[in-house]
Amino acid sequence: MTVDQTRPVDGAGGDEPEPGRLYGPEFAADPGRVYAALREHGDLAPVELSPGVPATLVLGYDAALEIMRDAETFPRCSTVWEVAVGPECPVLPMMMSRPNALFTNGATHARLRAVIKESLDRVDPAALREHTEKAAATLIDAFAGAGEADLIGEYARVLPLLVFRELFGCPPEIGDRLVRGMSGIFDGVSPEEANTMLGEAARDLVALKRQSPGADVASWMMSHPAELDDDEMAEQLTLLLGAGTEPEQNLIANGLRLLLSDDRFGGDLSGGSLPVEDALDEILWTDPPMANYNTAFPRQDVDFHGHRLPAHQPVLISYAAANTDPSRASHARTGNRAHLAFGAGPHTCPAKGHARVIASAAIEMLLDRLPDMELAVPADELEWRPGPFHRALVALPVRFPPQ
Repeated sequence: MTVDQTRPVDGAGGDEPEPGRLYGPEFAADPGRVYAALREHGDLAPVELSPGVPATLVLGYDAALEIMRDAETFPRCSTVWEVAVGPECPVLPMMMSRPNALFTNGATHARLRAVIKESLDRVDPAALREHTEKAAATLIDAFAGAGEADLIGEYARVLPLLVFRELFGCPPEIGDRLVRGMSGIFDGVSPEEANTMLGEAARDLVALKRQSPGADVASWMMSHPAELDDDEMAEQLTLLLGAGTEPEQNLIANGLRLLLSDDRFGGDLSGGSLPVEDALDEILWTDPPMANYNTAFPRQDVDFHGHRLPAHQPVLISYAAANTDPSRASHARTGNRAHLAFGAGPHTCPAKGHARVIASAAIEMLLDRLPDMELAVPADELEWRPGPFHRALVALPVRFPPQ
């Protein structure tokens, strides 16, 4: 069977279904509506990640688990697809093959993942919380007297960078370039320029840590018995930055939005017993900071859950849709960590514990300092950043009594 390399194939034959659009302001404003419509196709559905860039989106919880656990059938290898879409494709930097632990398979993946996981395991959770609280206090001090703030630009976006700098021994100038490059990649804006900026900044950090190692994650990775070379180190640091800043800011911001807007949580904010962990559980189930990702590329045509998946075409996991799969839906989310927000299988996020520590510390610190804080606009007027991968607010304006 000859498969069109530019389009996924749905079902066994007949007319091609209309793909769902995972781009534009309408999807950003209400992705749940799009996922609900796509469920008519079953556990998988055809989508476009940007105009003219097709993919298959996995909506079913069980189907998502099967794919993430079967790296042999669904490997991370996009090289054939990259040629088809070309270098100008706006989603290419988020999906292209890179020699890091996220995009490799087998023994190579195991080697790179071991370096990352064993280095991150050396981070003391208590020290991580202390670093986060210290950075949070500095940021809050800067706007507490104003009586108003944008918690994205003045808090959630900056805080993960400050923690990253501390954990990785990264100076501000390099850190700023790393974040600007990563933000451009997530938003699909000037992808080649953003990719270049990111790579150069990562290599500069590697050179710095080679010259001046310290008690930080980057230096621990360099001293690991796997002996990563400079290029390998730059790629792993880029991966860790991408996973530790953009998704983390979204987890913090989405958690704050929920706590400030949902009556189930908001009534307790000034009572001294903050339901932050409950809010994080809810967000990771219903509005995960990475909504659609974990891209795989079958090496050959695959028949899966009643769908024909063409070789070398992207298959994305919708964490958001799989977590809210009606066949698995449950209202008992408090304390339930069976969500897929951090992935599953061999590529499960190795820093999910760190992510929760940072988010919970950031939210608790802010609500402790500003207990009378409230949204400055109705929750349904908040604007979301367009993009197929993340669930990210443009701004989170709040007001509070000046301190």
